[in-house]
Amino acid sequence: MDVFAGYSTWSQLSVVISVVAVCWSIVWQNLEHIRLQQFFARNFNRRARRLAAIVDPFLSVTFEEYEGGRIKSSDAYKEVRSYLTTATGVSGVRHLRAEAGGERDNAADKDRLVLSMAQGEEVADAFHGATVWWSAYSVQPSRDAIPWFRASRSERRFYRLEFHESDRELVLGSYLPHTFDKLAMDPAKKKEIIDDLNMFRKGKEYYNRIGKPWKRGYLLYGPPGTGKSTMVAAMANYLDYDVYDFELTSVKTNTELRKLLIETKSKSIMVFEDIDCSLDLTGKRKTKEEEDKEDEAEEEAKSAGGDPRQPKKDAKSKVTLSGLLNFIDGLWSACGEERLVVFTTNHVEKLDPALIRTGRMDKKIEMSYCDIESLRFLAKMHLDEDVEGHEMFGVAKGLLEEVDMVPVDVGEHLTRRSEDDDAGSCLARLVAALEKEKEEAAKAKAAKAEAEAAKAEAAKAEAAAETEAAKAEEDGRIAVKAKDDN
Repeated sequence: MDVFAGYSTWSQLSVVISVVAVCWSIVWQNLEHIRLQQFFARNFNRRARRLAAIVDPFLSVTFEEYEGGRIKSSDAYKEVRSYLTTATGVSGVRHLRAEAGGERDNAADKDRLVLSMAQGEEVADAFHGATVWWSAYSVQPSRDAIPWFRASRSERRFYRLEFHESDRELVLGSYLPHTFDKLAMDPAKKKEIIDDLNMFRKGKEYYNRIGKPWKRGYLLYGPPGTGKSTMVAAMANYLDYDVYDFELTSVKTNTELRKLLIETKSKSIMVFEDIDCSLDLTGKRKTKEEEDKEDEAEEEAKSAGGDPRQPKKDAKSKVTLSGLLNFIDGLWSACGEERLVVFTTNHVEKLDPALIRTGRMDKKIEMSYCDIESLRFLAKMHLDEDVEGHEMFGVAKGLLEEVDMVPVDVGEHLTRRSEDDDAGSCLARLVAALEKEKEEAAKAKAAKAEAEAAKAEAAKAEAAAETEAAKAEEDGRIAVKAKDDN
């Protein structure tokens, strides 16, 4: 039945207009309500932040042991822990925590007892007239947490640095060591990186002229402990850019990654640490048929009554290599200005060539083992005196030409651990560690040579056996043929 039967055209039009007007008034009221809520919330938050800054003018910086759920301990946490382990750091602390050896993931110096602040303890430190406070905290893992890796099975530890807002520039610019001046690297290589960053920062007109997005990709590769994370922090501090650290294993889909990337701002550094461990981005890209088969298998598992709360394949990250490539040089890259994209990896040879080709990763920087220039820099920084003429320094230089040791371990051995420590004892500790590494490397080399010799001998014996068997088989055939001929 027609609703407007019996009504004239003008009457029908008036009814429609009335309905539209009523609907619009309802929608407008709701929109006004939402706008008022947003207005009051925005202004309240702004006033609350200003009031909080007046009442509590102290700022804080947190150094977590495992950033973003990574397996590898944070380099920044190691540096803070090494600094606070000294006698100055623990002298005013009543409750200490004792551990055997160096860092939890460092096999060196296992016989040494390391003292650090226990949970809830606080120590003050003075720097150029400013006072800062270091606190140690630890949080027990949730009972519902799934122990995928060591960081989720053990307690979550972190240090917190607090300081007055008036000392912000001093603390962030000088007290915290993440600047190029504190980076153990060949001076020529360091200057090359700084010049490249300066050219990028001043390159707006250049990028506009050539029609390319104003972005640049950096690939930092090398063994763990060579300062890749420290390099990222130094770049951010030098350029005064914001840093977005992406943990791809916690991003479920390409769409979710895209949403996160849209929220990033210009003048920023997007960091993807340990890209070789974050996702399956090292092998050949899957075909469309393989991805469809995986989706069908997951749908069958869901229809079979599987528990969605279980960490099965449907909970696995589905960020693909193509999705990441679209992020690097797709449409998104043209929607912002002055962005750096940084990948770090321990195994550059495992990465897909499409991910690191020129145009995506414009500059590749190798963060290698400690060399003579790095040793000279670290000795000057940690010991605060010229030790190049010291006998043990010459021994350490000679050993570094034969042994591989990362800068973070060299710095750990050169750190003064008591008031009785001097340059000679620190250098002697470094030499002892290098000699131990040399012995272990020699043993590993001998074991490898022995294994290769045994393998070659086994292959030789197998080849001889195959030759003997082939000869016996040939002799048998000849005998059978001779018998048939007779």
